[in-house]
Amino acid sequence: MVIAVLVKQVPDTASTFAIGSDQKSVDTANLKYVMSPYDEHAVEEAIKIRDEKGGEAVVVSLGGAGVKETIRTALAMGVDRAVLVNEDNPSELGHLGVAQALAAAVKTLSPDLVLAGKQAVDDDASQVPERVAEILELPHASIVTKIEMGDGSAVVEREIEGGNYEIEVPLPGLFTTEKGINTPRYPTLPNIMKAKKKEIKDVTLDELGLNRDELKSGLSVDSMELPRQERLNNVLDGEHADTVKQLVSALKEEEKVL
Repeated sequence: MVIAVLVKQVPDTASTFAIGSDQKSVDTANLKYVMSPYDEHAVEEAIKIRDEKGGEAVVVSLGGAGVKETIRTALAMGVDRAVLVNEDNPSELGHLGVAQALAAAVKTLSPDLVLAGKQAVDDDASQVPERVAEILELPHASIVTKIEMGDGSAVVEREIEGGNYEIEVPLPGLFTTEKGINTPRYPTLPNIMKAKKKEIKDVTLDELGLNRDELKSGLSVDSMELPRQERLNNVLDGEHADTVKQLVSALKEEEKVL
């Protein structure tokens, strides 16, 4: 059994963010990068299934050489090997472009199962894994809190607002994991040392048969600014009609969000 795990490197949410000099991007100079927390659960689940069913767990990621540090974390947790799609500016590709690149890399593995975190904590888009599944024409389920592997199918418990339900999905399929599915293990020192010898295969977009220009996002950023940190705590007094007018006026003239 081959289990592919989509992993994304993201800025640590404890980092201090600053806007770049162009006022259109984030200054990355002082950011610390980590594996997206939801992806940690996907990696842990892949290792558990691999240990139970046999086969191998393979991380698939996209980014520059710095992403290998995050990939090594997954390898130290117990993943067998990794594939890195080389791309120095992944943000330029957009979510569809990233999904197309990851899907092309995953396809080369012919996996029996694909796992990913339910969302990345940098953009919270919650769409790349599902796009990968659609591109590869795989059945998929999101926000999964339990996976029971069967013969040719898997029964998953999916979280929904106010409850959850079970569905049986034929394999190969793709599932995105919620935090409650497991507790990710900490890499031990011996496994950290072993991870240095595990394979990280570098592939380019050209080698995957993809044209970078066709993967670029159509989104453009005019300007970027940090949200206001202080709280205003304004209290609006008067009759309902008057307070509504005050609120609309404040949102238009002061906050400029309407």
